[in-house]
Amino acid sequence: MRVDVWLWAVRLFKSRSSAAGLLRTGRVRVNGFVVKASAHVKPGDRVTWRETLRERDVEVVELLPKRVGAPLAVKAYVDHSPALPTREERFAVGVRDRGTGRPTKRERREIDRLRGDRRD
Repeated sequence: MRVDVWLWAVRLFKSRSSAAGLLRTGRVRVNGFVVKASAHVKPGDRVTWRETLRERDVEVVELLPKRVGAPLAVKAYVDHSPALPTREERFAVGVRDRGTGRPTKRERREIDRLRGDRRD
């Protein structure tokens, strides 16, 4: 089964085109390898990608022929993702002094590294 169809069928993405769009950017990995939307998944494969707040890590348990309801969709995968950060952790942003201007490229990379927004 195609990875974009599976991600849509188990309700991890709202639409198949949004799943395919993320796959097109090269940010989705299956068993550690960057894949295209047409790549096939099978039970036991690990699918990982980065969301806004956390890294998602999902193990394929079952292949679904079509999109199903949420209670059935949850049984088709095992979520190994870390828990969502708390509200305090999400809004714990460093404060820059007033009048210092925009961060330099080096400062921005340090901020990204602290926030965990590392891009590979």
